[in-house]
Amino acid sequence: MTRSSRSADAGQAFPIYIMVVAGLLFLALAYLAVGQAGANRNGAQTAADAAALAAALDTRDQLTDEWTRIVRDPTKWQAVFHATDAVFNGCGRADQLAAQNNARRLGCGRADGLLPGYTVRVETTNAVGDSIVPGTENLHAKATATAVIEPACTFELPGAGPADAPLPTLSCDDGEWHPDPEHPADLPGPEDLFDVHLAD
Repeated sequence: MTRSSRSADAGQAFPIYIMVVAGLLFLALAYLAVGQAGANRNGAQTAADAAALAAALDTRDQLTDEWTRIVRDPTKWQAVFHATDAVFNGCGRADQLAAQNNARRLGCGRADGLLPGYTVRVETTNAVGDSIVPGTENLHAKATATAVIEPACTFELPGAGPADAPLPTLSCDDGEWHPDPEHPADLPGPEDLFDVHLAD
């Protein structure tokens, strides 16, 4: 093979080399854009989960305070454990947790279903950013989460008896409690009375 033919072959291969490199670069940028979008979606879901849980925990604490207030009247316990008369005003806490996770709240309200709780929808404050995919510079991921408040204790109301009869025993997930209003520091706490978790 002469020097001139080798030079010709090299000249012909160079454009192919450039095309291959450009193709690989395009694929790398495409994978990067997909990764950015995935990270943005994961961030949105994390923010929604945290916001919904924060709202539910806020209401759980209010329910515990209400139970402590009416602990001497076990006929009112059931309404507290099932949040029958609860005021669902925990969306302020949802806002705080969404903001801490670089998101803003789009919606927040009482969850549908048998268990009380919150459904929260958020949008990330950071866009996916510039990429080879058109429009991603203004694309914000959205996500929705629901957290519920489930009673962790059961009890049986006593029959007719003296006014100073012992209060019912609480059979809770972590054991039994014998509430004594004379020792409020020994009463079960929010985490003992209620289980807060994300809905399936």
